Amino acid sequence: MAQNDLSRNRLAEEASLYLRQHAENPVHWQPWGPEAFEEAKRRNVPVIVSIGYSSCHWCHVMERESFEDPYIAGLMNQFFVCIKVDREERPDVDQVYMEAVQMINQHGGWPLNAFCLPDGRPFFGGTYFPPEDRGQGIVPWPQLIMRIADYFKKNRAELEENADNIAKNLVAANVPMGADGSPLPNEALITAAEAICGQHDDEWGGFGDAPKFPPSMTLDFLLAIRATKAADSNPQLSMRLNDVIRKSLAGMARGGIFDQIGGGFCRYSTDKFWMIPHFEKMLSDNGLLLSLFSKGWQRYRQPLYADVVAETIGWLEREMSAPGGTFYASLDADADGVEGKTYVWTPEEIESILGPEEAKEFNDAYLITQKGNFGSSGASNPCFAGGGTELRARLAPAREKLLAERQKRPAPTRDPKVLLSWNALAIRGMATAAVTFGKKEWFARARQAADFLWENLRTDDGRLYAVYYPESGPRVTATLDDYAYTMEALLALGAWSDWHEPGTAQAYLDRAVTLMETVFTHFRDAAQVGFYTIADDAEELVARKKMWFDNATPSGNSSLLHSLSALHTLTGEEKYAKEMNELRQAYPGLTERAPAAVAHALSAYTQQAAGLATIKVKGTTDLEPLRAALVEYPWRQVYVSLSDDPAQPDGYQLCVGTTCSAPTTDPTEVANYL
Repeated sequence: MAQNDLSRNRLAEEASLYLRQHAENPVHWQPWGPEAFEEAKRRNVPVIVSIGYSSCHWCHVMERESFEDPYIAGLMNQFFVCIKVDREERPDVDQVYMEAVQMINQHGGWPLNAFCLPDGRPFFGGTYFPPEDRGQGIVPWPQLIMRIADYFKKNRAELEENADNIAKNLVAANVPMGADGSPLPNEALITAAEAICGQHDDEWGGFGDAPKFPPSMTLDFLLAIRATKAADSNPQLSMRLNDVIRKSLAGMARGGIFDQIGGGFCRYSTDKFWMIPHFEKMLSDNGLLLSLFSKGWQRYRQPLYADVVAETIGWLEREMSAPGGTFYASLDADADGVEGKTYVWTPEEIESILGPEEAKEFNDAYLITQKGNFGSSGASNPCFAGGGTELRARLAPAREKLLAERQKRPAPTRDPKVLLSWNALAIRGMATAAVTFGKKEWFARARQAADFLWENLRTDDGRLYAVYYPESGPRVTATLDDYAYTMEALLALGAWSDWHEPGTAQAYLDRAVTLMETVFTHFRDAAQVGFYTIADDAEELVARKKMWFDNATPSGNSSLLHSLSALHTLTGEEKYAKEMNELRQAYPGLTERAPAAVAHALSAYTQQAAGLATIKVKGTTDLEPLRAALVEYPWRQVYVSLSDDPAQPDGYQLCVGTTCSAPTTDPTEVANYL
């Protein structure tokens, strides 16, 4: 590539919305790729790898303050090669540099700014930096980049040593904490649940102080423990689990983190009360929460949980629908450059739409006050604190009127990429909700999305792409997360697809088997426990990483456990059980030190210990009576299929592990047995 091609901003032709948002910056941003690193080596200058995503509020703030400033941009261009990365396109790149920055600073976030040697090895980094000293103890960005540029010239050897140590530590971190070769015992699952409950905020729900993120995987694990005989036989534990789960679900459902007018959850709450979120909405969060609230409803029968599920799916279909039944990635926090502008209200605005009498009832119920709760704006983000099911149902027409009026406001920017991994989470969540609430139209939508992704995001040799752009098609090599989440989605569909359309379940099982073979071939570590994030033939990064901890989404290794367990149950092949049992070696130390951080793995082992159930049905293709009978009881992982075995009598045959009941023609008998 000619030199002058890299002496300009090269993001205008990128498919990523986040990259194109930076295309007009005076910074000479380069997309991730070998050309940028070759240019850094040629110029003998360090590299800035700046990572974010389109709905990230603080990414936009730093862009406005620093990257749009001609003087600051001139410094960056003069002393660095500057690379922009969309973390949703390249989670593998983000993972490496995020972990490096966390090693340096003990914390991370976005925007993520890593300073690297010309070969890409990081030696320093941080998150948001202001353009000037604001008395917050954060070095201003212009000063920082000048210091680093000077240090690179004068102390290159020291930076090389730092980078070497960071790279070695990145590889060393692949070994799970406390792993000594012993497997995770089932007894540790109860201990982990008790430890997690001890960290619960008993006043407001959730865990820890502000900011509060939806603890989807953690609560899912606690629900799995609550479904065990061990919990049933321990009244103190079962009551504690009930209190923690219900308090947290209610806190999120009533709080401002849930869009009370339009449905769907925001990324996180800025306070411990769940009141004021950062207003970006991510498909990934909502997919996980669909599954969680569906399971929560099946155990506790709280109408609010059902409302949350229906309204979240309504939001997905109204505002996030993409080609082929899939879903777009996210909505920005800002509209017209103002965070929350779309979502907050004053009492006068409510009254002008609803009229005085209805407005008073609504404002009292949803905490819309003259003082407001959103900064100094005088506006309020609605939180439902005014009563129970009857009141919320009575105010449904008011919410519809307000939503119709809100649709006229400036809308937050929608990121138009279709992410395989996040769609898989949404498909799994929607399929779970469809079965729980008997909504075949939801199941149809989940199947439509899965079938579109299967047809359009596979390579000629059967591998997966990670991203699909409606205007330009698929791109980016898939990571372990993509494969693992997709398998979980396919198996969730296969579990009940014969209920939706008889004779379709086997196809989803076959697809999951095919993907697992790819994972075994290209992602397994042949020397040590665990699976790598990137394939053996993927682009080489600073380190080939394994992920053990869940973050906003499950880790690839923890997600893989659910599919290994299911495939062993459905196929009887011992290789799946062998892999799952070998992975137990990774988790004793992790479970002891940070059980909530490996919750998705722990839920897989909890379900395995309880036994995954299969129900083979012969003599009827109408599976609705069976579904209706099963959802009268708390959620349990069940795989239902139509049988053509001539040796099986007509009726329902239930198997849990290797123990099978006698066939029965009464679906309630099957449900009672479970």
